[in-house]
Amino acid sequence: MDSSVNPGGALAAVDIGSNSFRLEIGAMPQGRYRRIDYLKETVRLGAGLDANGMLSEEAAQRGLVCLRRFSARLAGFAPGQVRAVATQTLREARNRNAFLLRAQEALGFPIEVISGREEARMIYAGVAHLQPSDEPRLVVDIGGRSTELILGQGATPRVTESFGVGCVSLSLRFFEDGRLSEAAFRAAQVAAGAEFEEALHTFAPTHWRQALGSSGTAGAVSQVLREAGLTDGRITPAALRWCIEHCLEAGHVDRIDLPSLRPDRRAVLPGGLAILYTLAAHFQIDALWPAKGALRQGVIVDLHERLRALHGTPAADVREQTVTELQRRFAVARPQAGRVARVALVLFDAAMPDAEAETRRELAWACALHEMGLMVSHHDHHRHSAYLLAHVDAPGFSQSQQRRVGELVLGQRGGLRKVEPQLASETFAWQVLCLRLAVIKCHARGEVDASALALRSRGRDAAIGFAAHWAEANPRTLFLLREEAAAWTRSGPLRLVLPP
Repeated sequence: MDSSVNPGGALAAVDIGSNSFRLEIGAMPQGRYRRIDYLKETVRLGAGLDANGMLSEEAAQRGLVCLRRFSARLAGFAPGQVRAVATQTLREARNRNAFLLRAQEALGFPIEVISGREEARMIYAGVAHLQPSDEPRLVVDIGGRSTELILGQGATPRVTESFGVGCVSLSLRFFEDGRLSEAAFRAAQVAAGAEFEEALHTFAPTHWRQALGSSGTAGAVSQVLREAGLTDGRITPAALRWCIEHCLEAGHVDRIDLPSLRPDRRAVLPGGLAILYTLAAHFQIDALWPAKGALRQGVIVDLHERLRALHGTPAADVREQTVTELQRRFAVARPQAGRVARVALVLFDAAMPDAEAETRRELAWACALHEMGLMVSHHDHHRHSAYLLAHVDAPGFSQSQQRRVGELVLGQRGGLRKVEPQLASETFAWQVLCLRLAVIKCHARGEVDASALALRSRGRDAAIGFAAHWAEANPRTLFLLREEAAAWTRSGPLRLVLPP
C-alpha cells in the first residue's frame, strides 16, 4: 500500500458479489463519507457454480467483461486507492485461483477473497458510518450465496456471522424452473430456517432495538413496498406475505410484476423473500428498515483507516487490533515477539529499503504471532502457528493475506522445502530469511542488540555482517547462523554468506 495516497482523497471499492458486481468511488474528507460515482452490474456469478463447486466458463466470462468495464473507470487510480474484495461464490469455488488470475488482469488491481465474518464486519462498518446510531442494532445483509447477520452498537460490531444461504442459491435450488408454488416457498423457508437455527439465541431480539437490512434484496423489497403504498419502506411480516402472495398469483418468475422491481431481480426475488420471511419469523423482526450503507462503503471506510495508519495512526487499522487480540488469546510471549520483530525489521529494512509498507507490516505481524502455536504444543509449534493463522477469524485480514502471514510463520525454522513454492517470490524469500535470522538471534529469549547483525543484499546473495568480538561472545548463535547458511545452500533461492 502506497503511503503517499491521501486518506481523504478519492478511494474505490470493487465488490465482487455472487449476484452483482459493484464499483463504488467515494472520499472521506475529515472522516465524512461522500460518494463520487457508483456502477453496478448483475453478473450472477453464483449461478455459475456447479454441484462440484466449479465456476463455469460462461459465468467467468460475464465477470471478466464487467471487470474490464470497471477497469476503464478506474484508469488513473493508484493501487493504494483501490481495494477489490470477493465474497461467497469465490469462497466456495474450487477453481477460484484460476479465475482470480484472469480477473485481476481484467481489473488491473489485486482481488482479495474475504471470509464471511470479515464480510460481515465491513458491512457493519459501511452501515455504521453512513447511518450512525448509539442504539444496539441488528444488521441483515442477504447476498447471492450468503447472508450476514451482525449485532453492533455505535461503530463497534459485537457479533458477526455469515450463513451459507442467499437469494441466488435458494432460488436456484427451489425455484430452478421459475415456477412459484406454496410448496416451493415452504421448502425454501425450511431450508433457510435450518441455516439460521443455530443463531436463534445469539441474535435474539433481546440483543437489539432496531433491525436494518443492507444491500440488494432488502433494498429492492423496501422500494417495492414503498411504491405499492403498503409501508413507508420498512419490511414487515405482513408486507412480506403480500409479496409472496403476489408471486404465487404470478405463478412464474417471468410474470412477477411488482412496482419498481427491476427485471433482473425477478429470478432471485423468491429466494430473497423466503430468507426475509424466515428471518422475520425466527428472530421476531417486526420491522426491517433499509440501511444506507453496505459492504462497498465498508471497504472504503476500511481502506481509509488503513491509509490513516500509514500516516501515523496505527490504531486506526483494525489489523493491528486483531494481532494484539490474537497474542492475548493464544498467550503469546509478547516480549519475545517484540524482540524478534525489532531484529527482523532492522534486517529487512537494510536488505530491502524500497519494499512496500504492506510487505514490511506482514513481516511484523508474522513476528508478532510466530509463537502462537506454543499454546498447542512446543513440538513443531511453527506448524501449529501456521495452521492457526490459516483458520482463525482475523478481522481486517483477507484470506490471501492471512495465508501469506501464515506461510511466513511456517518458514520460521526447519527445512525450507515446506515453503518452496512461496520462495519463488523474491520478496517472500527475503521476508522469511529475516524472520529466521531474527528467531536465531533471539533464541536465548533475553535482551539483544538489534543492530549487532547487519544484512546486505547483493543480488541473490544475502551477506551477513557482525563484529568479531560479538561472534566470540555468542558462539551458539554463530553455530546456528552457520547451520542456517547450510540450509539456504541446500534448498533456498538466496545464498546466505557469513564472514570468513
